[in-house]
Amino acid sequence: MLREVVAEALERLADTEDRLRLVTVTGVQTTADLSRAKVYMSSLDSDAAEALEELRGELQRAIGTQVRMKRTPLLEFAADPAVAHGMRVEEILHRVRSRGPGETGPGSEGLPDASQTDTPGA
Repeated sequence: MLREVVAEALERLADTEDRLRLVTVTGVQTTADLSRAKVYMSSLDSDAAEALEELRGELQRAIGTQVRMKRTPLLEFAADPAVAHGMRVEEILHRVRSRGPGETGPGSEGLPDASQTDTPGA
């Protein structure tokens, strides 16, 4: 619920705040007592982080008016580590695919070629 509210508020704010145009909310994690909420963003450069800090109060007000809670959590913003990890995996896969058959690269020394491995039960 918090993710949707923050994402919608950021979308509205992006109309007037250029630094937030490429920011996407990927998730929100709250503490057990709901006093704090960490909002994970797909990317978070220094300009976007600065804009989010400046607009934190406005985002918290949006939560307060749209979500029935005893208190509004203090928002913290962070880059989503899963997005960076996924980009790293994509980069590795791209490098592996760009190698021709039989080519080896750094870190592949001593590893058998796929055609030389035994398959269990074969």
